[in-house]
Amino acid sequence: MMTITAKINKKNPEPEIISQAAEIIKNGGLVAFPTETVYGLGADALNPQAVKKIYEAKGRPSDNPLILHVANINQVHELVEVNETAEILMKKFWPAPLTLVLKAKNIIPLQTRGGLDTAAIRMPNNPVALALIEKSGKPIAAPSANLSGRPSPTDFESVFNDMNGRIEMILDGGAVEVGIESTVIDITNPKKILMLRPGGFSREILEDTLKTHLEVPDTQSKKRSPGTRYRHYAPNIPVFVWKRGEKFPEFNNSAYVGINEPEIKIKEKILFSNIKDFAQGLFAAFRKFERENFSCIIVEWPEGNEDISEGLRDRIFRASRN
Repeated sequence: MMTITAKINKKNPEPEIISQAAEIIKNGGLVAFPTETVYGLGADALNPQAVKKIYEAKGRPSDNPLILHVANINQVHELVEVNETAEILMKKFWPAPLTLVLKAKNIIPLQTRGGLDTAAIRMPNNPVALALIEKSGKPIAAPSANLSGRPSPTDFESVFNDMNGRIEMILDGGAVEVGIESTVIDITNPKKILMLRPGGFSREILEDTLKTHLEVPDTQSKKRSPGTRYRHYAPNIPVFVWKRGEKFPEFNNSAYVGINEPEIKIKEKILFSNIKDFAQGLFAAFRKFERENFSCIIVEWPEGNEDISEGLRDRIFRASRN
């Protein structure tokens, strides 16, 4: 398969490029596109055969549900059973890196929801993504546009390296803003709201808004979110964690990623000035050091409770499960 690539204005996407990509979606094909979190690999969420192509292109287990991306709140009512909690969150925060899990309506194929009776849904905060969904006239199912288990792609080059020849089109909207995937919460039972996957949206903001603590899901409930059951976000070289106050890991030919200086001399390092930049640059750093043939990557464990800290720790933990 020949993959078409097109550079697109991230703030004012060109209508002719969006129309070309939307035709591919409507015809059952796959298009990679930028969101505010990571690049997504999109297909018509209501077309089982198109959705099957996502799993094939990524090498993704078919019981791992996909997130449906919508362009407006009206679409949500057609897809899932919307409760009062969902209404509050959608109206207050969307578009945002916040995914809601609700009871699915039969219009959503089982393939899209990984065989579950729930569906994960969100509205991305990115003009290219919103324009593509709107022009396609369908909700777009879109996991991250990478081979399954690999670091999620936060720029065009990463998508191209994983997906060239596997999909019909890649839209190059430059580097993403957030850098890790959306926060996923289960609100099927408003009296017991579950944090399925921490991510780009703050737990603290959600708890302040809902006046409740987000609870830890059991094993069965956790299956309602992608990115929770399999090794994820990992480069092809080992990732080791360093927590300040503990002995610094020593390996030959290692690279380092973090905010604080490493405690020993390291061959190459990437230092970020704050947690937000750390999250935005983590996956790109993984891929860079992998390409440069380092033997391993040492990552500083991010402390604190800033907005994205919990999601960043989750990604580092999963990537380091060697």
